[in-house]
Amino acid sequence: MTKKSKWQQYKDKLGDTRPWDFLNPNTEYASEDEASRRYDICESCSELIDLTKQCKQCGCIMPLKTRLQNATCPLQKW
Repeated sequence: MTKKSKWQQYKDKLGDTRPWDFLNPNTEYASEDEASRRYDICESCSELIDLTKQCKQCGCIMPLKTRLQNATCPLQKW
């Protein structure tokens, strides 16, 4: 079994979504209620960096990631 590189580990934590999905006109967005519910979970998580609103696990800016319909939490909290 080969050990995954740090880069591959990072990409695995991102899931199927990428930051540039916001530029794709075909991207599906979560409802406001769903995005709010997800972000509330992030705000109570110790992995959220308060200053930048980024997740320590995936590096994503969470107020944006929570709005993407197909996005997932790397810790499977939502």
